[in-house]
Amino acid sequence: MTALEVLLVLATGFGAGILSSTVGVASLLSFPVLVALGLPPVVANVSNTLGMIPGGLGGVLGYRQEVREGGRVATVIVVVCAVGAVLGAALLLGLPPGVFEAIVPFLILFTCLLVGVQPRIATWLRERHARRHGEQRAERVHMSPLTTVFATITGVYGGYFGAGAGVMMVAVLGLGTDLELRVVNGLKTLSLMVGNIVAGLIFVVVADPRWDVAAVLAAGSLVGGYVGARIGRKLPDAVFRWAVVAAGVVAALLLF
Repeated sequence: MTALEVLLVLATGFGAGILSSTVGVASLLSFPVLVALGLPPVVANVSNTLGMIPGGLGGVLGYRQEVREGGRVATVIVVVCAVGAVLGAALLLGLPPGVFEAIVPFLILFTCLLVGVQPRIATWLRERHARRHGEQRAERVHMSPLTTVFATITGVYGGYFGAGAGVMMVAVLGLGTDLELRVVNGLKTLSLMVGNIVAGLIFVVVADPRWDVAAVLAAGSLVGGYVGARIGRKLPDAVFRWAVVAAGVVAALLLF
């Protein structure tokens, strides 16, 4: 790489790290830049996945308080996203190209809708429970079996395709638990980090990354992931929620 390309990849890693820790759509920035630099799509995908692992580590470090508050949910997220990423990578290697791509934009748009209306759905569920049982429902601080299934499916999707996986995890945890949105954001960042680590290890075996590109991207994403977490922790819930929706809509439109 030339000095200018190194600076571009470094800046891209920084920006993608911020996006990963806030709205969860880092690859919308980093992958196109790597392709524009002349990397073949498969090499760009592998290099991007490896380069974003430190971004996830930086993000989780920045959200360490929120991840601790997640308690058992954080442990479940690590397990289901690791298993899901393996299954997703197996699907990527075993299925013909383009099997799911046609429905992905619609899936992302649907999850954006869920993220946007989640407060109203949660209020409706609480009121419905109170009318039926005459008491307030206890806060859901653990993942139900159904929520765990959907989180695993999100992990599979992340290992297979990935774009918008962070938006989906926010929707799953936002609807399936009563955790604060800042905690959900921290757990979303944790899920993306786990998925990148597992997928990255698999991709290293089946494809040849550009290690120089991945290393420079990693340096930028590590700092960007931490900075993004500090930003994400201070965002008001409404601002964060609609930022996630906007990012998801952009992702869906770019994938049509």
